[in-house]
Amino acid sequence: MRRAVLAPPVLSSVVPQQGVRTGGTPVTLTGSGFGGATAVRFGTTPAASFAVLSATRIDAVTPPGNGTVHVTVSTAGGTSTQPVTFTYVTAVLPSVTSVTPDRGPAAGGTPVTLAGSGFGGATAVRFGTTPAASFTVVSAARIDAVTPAGSPGPAAVTVTTPGGTSVPQAPQSYFYYLAQPALSDLSPDRGPAAGGTPVTLAGSGFAGATAVRFGTTPAASFTVVSATRIDAVAPAGSPGPVAVTVTTPGGTSNSLTYTWAPAAVLSDAVPAAGPTSGGTIVTLTGSGLTLTGTVAFGGDSAAFTVVSDTLATAVSPPGAAGTVAVTVTTPGGTSNGVPYTYVPPPDI
Repeated sequence: MRRAVLAPPVLSSVVPQQGVRTGGTPVTLTGSGFGGATAVRFGTTPAASFAVLSATRIDAVTPPGNGTVHVTVSTAGGTSTQPVTFTYVTAVLPSVTSVTPDRGPAAGGTPVTLAGSGFGGATAVRFGTTPAASFTVVSAARIDAVTPAGSPGPAAVTVTTPGGTSVPQAPQSYFYYLAQPALSDLSPDRGPAAGGTPVTLAGSGFAGATAVRFGTTPAASFTVVSATRIDAVAPAGSPGPVAVTVTTPGGTSNSLTYTWAPAAVLSDAVPAAGPTSGGTIVTLTGSGLTLTGTVAFGGDSAAFTVVSDTLATAVSPPGAAGTVAVTVTTPGGTSNGVPYTYVPPPDI
């Protein structure tokens, strides 16, 4: 009976490709056919330790060494022959020269790029005393990391390698955690569905605001007056309530409610006439009357009572003989006009 012939493993890469001469650098070997690996060597020296994670990955720790050596993997099928190398370098203290971006929300989760030197074999990246949520050593001069959660304020970013831990240098090796913005007031908190209402937002953490939204719709415009105030212009929207939020590099705020009010519509005024001396109780019917702010007979304001969304009563003010338009103004705007006629007293 013929035995199956096992192929030797294939080694395609070692990451990182360099580390200190004293050994101890964690490296990842990728390739194929690693199942049952019996040895990992750096030159002729066995790895300090290794673990076969799968047929395509081995995690190993380098032994001491010098210069550039070939890395090999041995299994029952033989030893890899690909020209994959690892270079031993003199231990140097890593240095972080920039963090990009250098600010983000205190909740963490910001992808950042660390530039500097001596990153080969990095074993830790910390923001203050907190380990990065994750990090990848791209090269001896670059690490890609994800920030952990932190407290608002500056945090020193450090990299640890077998050569030691970098020394923080302000401001280039600092990350600034930003507080999440908070909304406390909207004034006014309603306006016409057509948009265009100037709205003042009060709160905290507004510095660097990148967006103000009414629901999912961006404000027509906004100006960051200070860290506690934003002046915005409401966009158009459908009648009804909507959540207003502020977004900054620190995150998105809580929401406050703004209401797009429908425009009032008047259909009738009964009675449609009264004396020039005023004092006539006039019943107004229509729609959208709940938020009535003023009732006018021509240019004169009248006392009024809102009975329902479709009914209001008003007391006609004195006026000159003739016909005027009765209108209702709400946060949704000014309604159409219905006629009311002032009748002069009879001649005696």
